[in-house]
This record gives sequence, C-alpha cells and structure tokens, in this order.
Amino acid sequence: QVQLVESGGGLVQAGGSLRLSCAASGITFSFKAMGWYRQAPGKQRESVAQISSGGSTTYADSVKGRFTISRDNAKNTVYLQMNSLKPEDTAVYYCNTKFGWVDYWGQGTQVTVSS
Repeated sequence: QVQLVESGGGLVQAGGSLRLSCAASGITFSFKAMGWYRQAPGKQRESVAQISSGGSTTYADSVKGRFTISRDNAKNTVYLQMNSLKPEDTAVYYCNTKFGWVDYWGQGTQVTVSS
C-alpha cells in the first residue's frame, strides 16, 4: 500500500532553515508527481510546492524564493528546503501524491517558527 513518511520538522527561529523529507513506498516513485502541503491551526490545508515526475516545480506565492522542492528518485524521497522562515510558516507540513482523484497523505511533521 502507499505509505508516505515525513521527517525533519522542528522548532526554529525566524530567519532560520529546515529541510523536510518524505520517504515514499508502495508506488513507482519516479513516475509520480509529489507535493508538500501545510495546515496552520484554524486554517485550511494549502499547497506549498509541487514537483512533477520530470522535475518541474511550482510554488505558492507565499514561499517563492524561500522554499525549494526537490526529489531523489534513487531514494524514493522528496524534499522541501525551507529558508528565511517566518512565523507565518508555522504549520503541520504534509507530503502528498495522487492516484486519479484519490489523495494519499503522510502523517505530517510540525514546523514551528518563533519570532
């Protein structure tokens, strides 16, 4: 079955950096688009960054120039490098992939940015 396992979250001061990882299993990883989403308390889950199977990337306007999504097909892993973090980046970050209309999610990893 599809399994996505995130890691790398934590507490960081504003201006700091974190790198999130998502290890995937149960899928032919190199063929799948992958994404990172986040959900802050009291807010809807939102897309942060997406990467296609071919490596094309898209970003939410709020993170452009600060976050970088990448993938390592040999390790079945997608990354989110987050620089210049802001308190408003505080959220639970989720890894995602899709099969048709079905979304698969990891368990999430908490990112907290202190001011």
